[in-house]
Amino acid sequence: MPTMPPLVLHPGWQNSGPEHWQSHWQTSQPGSSRVPQTDWDHPNLNDWIQTLDRHLAQQAQPVLLACHSLGCLTLLHWLAHYPQHQHRVAGALLVAPADVERDHAPAEIQGFAPIPHQRLPFPSIVVASDNDPYCQLARSQQFAQQWGSGFYLLTGAGHINAQSGLADWPEGLALLQGIARDISD
Repeated sequence: MPTMPPLVLHPGWQNSGPEHWQSHWQTSQPGSSRVPQTDWDHPNLNDWIQTLDRHLAQQAQPVLLACHSLGCLTLLHWLAHYPQHQHRVAGALLVAPADVERDHAPAEIQGFAPIPHQRLPFPSIVVASDNDPYCQLARSQQFAQQWGSGFYLLTGAGHINAQSGLADWPEGLALLQGIARDISD
């Protein structure tokens, strides 16, 4: 079993509450941290990118990122703005990326469009659900292809958040460990 790099969690719009798998991981994974966005309810793309960059700069070594929803897009925008900092990320789990370009996307998140389509320079997996109300399955598959990510499908898991009832989501941790193996090979 490879040693996992430090885990950094980046929630999406409105943060991840106590029953969200990210909150479970933050308490169960030693050395993990959460990106401390200032305003979770009114996200500003530039602010979120800057906060992510500062948080990653404070890490002693490259990290594994576990992003959810709008957090996934923040990572992509960060990479587009700071390609010279890509070495700070060893790999990423991109869970339920939000389609901010969809019809009727909430006004609070539309500022994260357009969605970057560049290939990620590190191992990554997009995890999607077949009934996510915020991103259709075909769109999630398209993101995975464009970003050069692996793809993992959950059945009936909604937006893969607290309402999905995943608790500490051991299946997701296994996906992270798979990324850690890819990094160490």
